Amino acid sequence: MVTAFDGADALDYPRPQLRRPQWTDLCGEWEFAYDDADAGLAAHWERGDTPLDGRVVVPYPPESPLSKVADPGPHRILWYRRRLLLDPVPSGHRVLLHFGAVDYAATVWLDGHEVVRHEGGHTPFHADLTDLLGDGAAQHVLAVRVVDDPADVTQPRGKQDWQDRPHTIWYHRTSGIWQPVWLETVPDLHLTSLTWTPDLPGARVALRVTLSRPPATPARLSVRLSLGDESLADQVVTLRTDTADVDIAVPALRHGQNAGRLLWSPESPTLVDARLTLEPDAAAPDTVDSYLGLRSVGFRDGRFLLNGVPYYLRMVLEQGYWPRSHLAAPDAVALRREVELIRSLGFNGARIHQKVEDPRFLGWCDRLGLLVWGELPSAYEFGERTIGRLTREWLEVLHRDAGHPCVVAWVPLNESWGVPHIAVREDQRHLASALYHLTRAVDPTRPVVSNDGWEHTTSDLWTVHDYAPEGASLRERFGTPGELRQTLRGAGPGRRRVLLVDGDERGQPVVLSEFGGLSYAPDAGQDWFGYGLVRDAEDFADRLADLLDAVLDCDGVAGFCYTQFTDTMQERNGLLTEDREPKLPPARLRELLTRPSRAIAAEAVDAHRRRARQRSESADPTGE
Repeated sequence: MVTAFDGADALDYPRPQLRRPQWTDLCGEWEFAYDDADAGLAAHWERGDTPLDGRVVVPYPPESPLSKVADPGPHRILWYRRRLLLDPVPSGHRVLLHFGAVDYAATVWLDGHEVVRHEGGHTPFHADLTDLLGDGAAQHVLAVRVVDDPADVTQPRGKQDWQDRPHTIWYHRTSGIWQPVWLETVPDLHLTSLTWTPDLPGARVALRVTLSRPPATPARLSVRLSLGDESLADQVVTLRTDTADVDIAVPALRHGQNAGRLLWSPESPTLVDARLTLEPDAAAPDTVDSYLGLRSVGFRDGRFLLNGVPYYLRMVLEQGYWPRSHLAAPDAVALRREVELIRSLGFNGARIHQKVEDPRFLGWCDRLGLLVWGELPSAYEFGERTIGRLTREWLEVLHRDAGHPCVVAWVPLNESWGVPHIAVREDQRHLASALYHLTRAVDPTRPVVSNDGWEHTTSDLWTVHDYAPEGASLRERFGTPGELRQTLRGAGPGRRRVLLVDGDERGQPVVLSEFGGLSYAPDAGQDWFGYGLVRDAEDFADRLADLLDAVLDCDGVAGFCYTQFTDTMQERNGLLTEDREPKLPPARLRELLTRPSRAIAAEAVDAHRRRARQRSESADPTGE
């Protein structure tokens, strides 16, 4: 199926920040087989001579119901295959095969010829098929072999269970292909990646571009930025290498009293459209569409900053898991709906937990206005192999997602998972610090959390996980500067020190990045997990209000992340059920979540202005 895009449909495109007018969706039914005996390679299953005995619906993992396999495993080796009818390749063009994500290690063949290998279950890769295609339309055999060892805890696996059955806070595995597979035809010399970095004080945007290869002769790249009908920048540069940094002046940002209309924030998610055209000498041009958000993030004096001013974080823990499709979204509409639901409850951000989200989800966060913390799924065994795997995949995550304005912080480690003895082992502390510094070296524009929850080494945000059952306990630990300092420097809420280093005080904000976890109401029986059981809707609302009021009253806390957005399998502590039904009226949840915080005095002023405006509009709905 060839899909064109226009407007909102652009965010159905598997790579929303680098779009071309046409693409071919390869999702749907494929041949499929488990290879528990590891016989497929010797039998040359990649050639297509022997039928595979099963069928799977891509991109749903075979553990999930929507895949039509629904086998929770465990199975270590999976094979996929499908036949393609491909048209002749236009002169001067290439045919690229893209995979959004395949968990964990994939080998891909076309007509028995290996075209690409990739290790890493959460990041994209592609293969150039051109040299294996003939001059005319022909049938081809595409085969994929995936190795995903459930027992290998050196893999970055996040919350995918290593045991046969899900337990406590771990879920069914997501093996094999779980994000879109697609084809596109591109000019021989073409753009392969774009990263936008706004510089608000400098009234500029930095653009890093990567080409498919170095141009044989200098190529022209034109970049046009626009906001509706308004042209913001129109620039032409000459490229001589396969990577280049382009500095683009945006004069409209110099007008200090008028620049606010251009800035991106959850309250005003303004996106700037971008069109890029690469013109090699005497060869087909490559034209792509993209977008960017003009915004800055940082921290100062214990406050998180958005566009240079203090901004209170109201986030929710987002597992990104659906009962019928697991880590894969049921469809593109579900990704948009997830962002809309989070925003509708009054949250301004989401901490994506132990998952690298689908780029289309990030696209909707960009468009609808939702801050995101990007997180690396954890491995669970410390060692050289784990370090290599974490580092390689994390670099791919940073490369893929650094251009999204919604992403405002990076989290390479969570709760000392994979570094369980970080408090006493210097090598594990070095890994946390190394991942922090590596992330800052690649992207110096965003805060980095070295180890979310506790046992921080160097960090730009001091994040704490505290599942206190009542607000009074939170007030005792975070209510005054002295109590807050004791919580950070002494034995923390999780019976682990929050900070492992002394002297690294640079005005880092304190964020309660996990709290709450109230369960209402789990099914009868013992197969559920939560941090506090509530009896009914009234009790749920009262307990939730008690916790939120306590956090919002602590003026030393710069924001929070509530656990969690939806129920997820046996983890029954969501504000919504796993089918995305709110457990309390959305208006009530929004009222609780959006109460002004004491940390930022301007929030009370803003709330007063909103109420006054609402009263005025109610009294005179015509505005006259």
